[in-house]
Amino acid sequence: MQLSRRRFLHRAAATALLPVMPRGAGAQAYPARPVRVLVGFSAGSASDIIARVMAPWLSQQFGQQFVVENRPGAATNLAAEDVVRAQPDGYTLLLMTSTNTVNQTLYQNLNFNFSTDIVPVAGIDLVPYVMEVTPSLPAKTVPEFIAYAKANPGKINMASNGIGSGPHVAAELFAMMTGVQLVHVPYSGNPYADLIGGQVQVMFSPIPASISYVKSGQLRALATCTPKRLAILPDLPAIAEFVPGYDASGWHGIGAPKGTPTDILSRINAAVTAGLGDAAVKGRIESLGGEPTASSPAEFSKFVADDVAKWAKVIKFANIKPG
Repeated sequence: MQLSRRRFLHRAAATALLPVMPRGAGAQAYPARPVRVLVGFSAGSASDIIARVMAPWLSQQFGQQFVVENRPGAATNLAAEDVVRAQPDGYTLLLMTSTNTVNQTLYQNLNFNFSTDIVPVAGIDLVPYVMEVTPSLPAKTVPEFIAYAKANPGKINMASNGIGSGPHVAAELFAMMTGVQLVHVPYSGNPYADLIGGQVQVMFSPIPASISYVKSGQLRALATCTPKRLAILPDLPAIAEFVPGYDASGWHGIGAPKGTPTDILSRINAAVTAGLGDAAVKGRIESLGGEPTASSPAEFSKFVADDVAKWAKVIKFANIKPG
């Protein structure tokens, strides 16, 4: 359809008032094509779900698709390395997790350095863990568990989702800070049937995976692994009330390759932060057991660095080796 002369002149005048974008100022037009968000876990995992909660919001904010790509393998190291090797232009991002900070120390022969090759952009949420025991265990509180474990050294089996997993290192941190001895039993599948049946006695479990067992009475929750009590379990004490300083939670965030322009990182951070303030996005994350945690790039970078340092101490203390 042809424009009238008056409308043409009006548009031309408006265009003349627009600032001229200099050559090479691609960041100002970001994103001009779809953005990939790599997830180191399979489809349907907690991390995958979080990525797919955030992706539609980011797509809406930027007017381009943020496409979630699952790249499981090598304990999330495949996805991380793919992002490290990508062009630092904001079009390849990583769904970061606490597994990445554990792997920094656990794996000695990686082809990249997570702490220097991935730039933390924005935190998304914390995934609280809960210390849970089989109902047949006589201990009903954290102090009783510590006393029982010290009276029965090496006789309490501790389940996890695998060597170096969040539940594993959370339990080893507890053992390091209390002096108890726990026998690690890693599972490649679901450990909860054995925990309920008493074949293993304790697990430091992510809330989303186990809250239904706690509410049904199939498992006994002793305490949360967070620094303070949780709103969804207000009557359950925190381990830190008995073991000062104890803190073990999973988390999710967004990372980008080193060298990604700062203005792109700032725009992504602002969009994620806005999403965590949106009632629908926030409510969805909370319904999955997460706690939305908005932060600046600097705050998130410090959080990630502190997490690397914390788990490095635990891995060395417990002499954890890759499976």
